[in-house]
Amino acid sequence: QVQLVESGGGLVRAGGSLRLSCAAPGRTFSLYHMAWFRQAPGKEREFVARIFRSGGATNYADSVKGRFTISGDIVKNTVYLQMDSLKPEDTAVYYCAAGVVWSASARYDYWGQGTQVTVSS
Repeated sequence: QVQLVESGGGLVRAGGSLRLSCAAPGRTFSLYHMAWFRQAPGKEREFVARIFRSGGATNYADSVKGRFTISGDIVKNTVYLQMDSLKPEDTAVYYCAAGVVWSASARYDYWGQGTQVTVSS
């Protein structure tokens, strides 16, 4: 079982920045592809960004491209989501996920509990 723990969420004004962290045990980031998803109230969970295991290739949803950056630290076994130029529509619970399939759909094997991000206008 892989336990993912997100942190870094909070309340920020539009145009501001936040950095989310996803801490994983052992060699998770070396063994699994990692991704961030988000779910706003009344909406389905949606893909935000993903990173190939151990770093390298990245991919983003069109809605966040150019504003969000996913990265990882193999030594710390932590994946980050730097979110800049935040908009009220970015308000959601953000989830970290780990999986063996390189996918932008929710086909991930392990999920964190989520961290709330609220962007005020």
